[in-house]
Amino acid sequence: MPPPVVAFDDDLFHRAHAMSATGRVVLGICGAPGAGKSTLAERLVHRYGAEAVVVPMDGFHLHDDELARLELSHRKGAPETFDVAGYVALLRRLRNEPGHTVYAPAFDRSRELAVAGAVAVRPEHKLVVTEGNYVLYDAPGWSEVHGLLDEVWFVEADETTRLERLVDRHAAHGKPRDLAERWATVSDQANADLVSATRERADVVVRID
Repeated sequence: MPPPVVAFDDDLFHRAHAMSATGRVVLGICGAPGAGKSTLAERLVHRYGAEAVVVPMDGFHLHDDELARLELSHRKGAPETFDVAGYVALLRRLRNEPGHTVYAPAFDRSRELAVAGAVAVRPEHKLVVTEGNYVLYDAPGWSEVHGLLDEVWFVEADETTRLERLVDRHAAHGKPRDLAERWATVSDQANADLVSATRERADVVVRID
């Protein structure tokens, strides 16, 4: 049975609030590049308040020097360009150590690199939202992620809007417009196709327009 398709409304917010009523919940938000994962995560956490925090999967991007060593620079953003073992270890800590502050990395898009210890997940955080392309990806390493999440919401948007948003993002961070368009429609699109194949594993699909 396919997951229900919903909008981000009061019912969806109350769903997250109810899940965390008796203790910490780790909620995954999945979707293709540019679909609106960060937007949904930020809206949800802002509405939930001080007891919610976002932990981005993008904090586990491999450094550009390591991507060059592995000859993967042209595939940055693909599953093999992340430290998935580190991400899984962090999710386990978030579930198993709710009484301790756990520090997580974030991704600085202006510098295109991960920043260690940028996100403090404190004991009072009852809702931890982790968003990323591959939280439903069923491949070695990545397949461990789903079982560490209480629910996963899959975000999707109009495809033309998603691509425009993605091109604008790349251009805003320094790529010439032609390169931004090529990256969005070739490298990013290959990743988007992988992500789209995981949609049916989600608990709900959220439309962001």
